[in-house]
Amino acid sequence: MLKVAAIETWYGAVQALKGVSLEVKQEEIVALLGANGAGKSTTIKTITGMLKPAKGTIEFLGRNITAMEPEDIAEAGIACVPEGRHIFPGLTVMDNLMLGATPRKKPSKADLDRDLERVFHHFPILKEFKDRLGWQLSGGQQQMLAIGRGLMSGAKLLLLDEPSLGLAPVLVQEVFRVIKDINSTGTTILLVEQNARMALLIAHRGYVLETGRMTLTDTSANLLANEDMNAHYLGSHAHVKEARQRRSQSGPMGTRLTGQ
Repeated sequence: MLKVAAIETWYGAVQALKGVSLEVKQEEIVALLGANGAGKSTTIKTITGMLKPAKGTIEFLGRNITAMEPEDIAEAGIACVPEGRHIFPGLTVMDNLMLGATPRKKPSKADLDRDLERVFHHFPILKEFKDRLGWQLSGGQQQMLAIGRGLMSGAKLLLLDEPSLGLAPVLVQEVFRVIKDINSTGTTILLVEQNARMALLIAHRGYVLETGRMTLTDTSANLLANEDMNAHYLGSHAHVKEARQRRSQSGPMGTRLTGQ
């Protein structure tokens, strides 16, 4: 569905991405992992057209979108739920959700009603609070609203940038459960996360970024059992035994990408 090939992105004289490549297949959850400053959000901004790569190409459903404007990329079927949520505080929950449908070309009322019910199915609290202003919601509820707004775009590919940021652990569990549910209904997801363990527990595959370079890719099961990952991103972990069992079912360890 998405193919990013050797992109290089700069902020002025500073190179942020150094030949980054990744692929996302239809109906996958793919995790993009790395520490602060690794280039995760820059990758998302480049995919969505907010930043233009100096080199490399980006294809979506076989179409070259590298030079396209953000609104055209959104219309093509890519929606981004940005880090920090960016809820419109002076608008109601319902208004925020309906603004998410802006990239769509003349959707029917039936289609909008169907997608709205899908959002309310995943996030019942949003239906209960549909007439509240965005700023009146808690942080977790605002994150749910941001994801719901992304779903209202009718996107084929949903990019989630740090959805667990600033949330209490119990809310993190809930948000990741819903992300998995959304994927199970057919939406493909590229998940950018610092919480590597939680991301890998729901993702099919993962990529690791380090200072603008892609350094490791593998199945999630293998990454959870990888010693380097545990040392640098995962820490001690009660589920290592489970991860190793999953690894034994998914084949040999994956690809080190230090030359990329």
